[in-house]
Amino acid sequence: MPEKDPKLAALRQQGTLNPRPGKVSDPLFVQDSFFDSRDLVQVKYEMLRRVQAENHSVVRTATAFGFSRPSFYQARHTFQQSGLAGLVPHKRGPQQAHKLTDEVLAFLGVTRQKDPSLRTRELVRLIEARFGTRVHPRTVERRLLRHQKKRR
Repeated sequence: MPEKDPKLAALRQQGTLNPRPGKVSDPLFVQDSFFDSRDLVQVKYEMLRRVQAENHSVVRTATAFGFSRPSFYQARHTFQQSGLAGLVPHKRGPQQAHKLTDEVLAFLGVTRQKDPSLRTRELVRLIEARFGTRVHPRTVERRLLRHQKKRR
């Protein structure tokens, strides 16, 4: 059984695992074990430092670090705005159930109070009929479970 790599697990868990470590061809990352091409934040920071401090070409440096020129400029902008924390990737997609507005949630609460036996699919149909909003049944289930946990 192969030994587990705690750094790899940590990078994955934190969302900072470089999806393309094999594209990093910069000599420091190839020759020195301190530099880890799997660490996306370290790779981006070193790429920015190389251009800023050593006056290397943006195109050549971005390529050597596995990025495109526009990606370099995006990383530089976020670094200038937020520092090192800006190089940490942000979670993509909606951060909350944006279709389940307060009005829809109130409707769900009243509807469930009137008839607790209603199944999720029926609730989804009622939401669509009343608000014209399509909601996935699993979204409604998650919200109802979260509401039940809060009441305990």
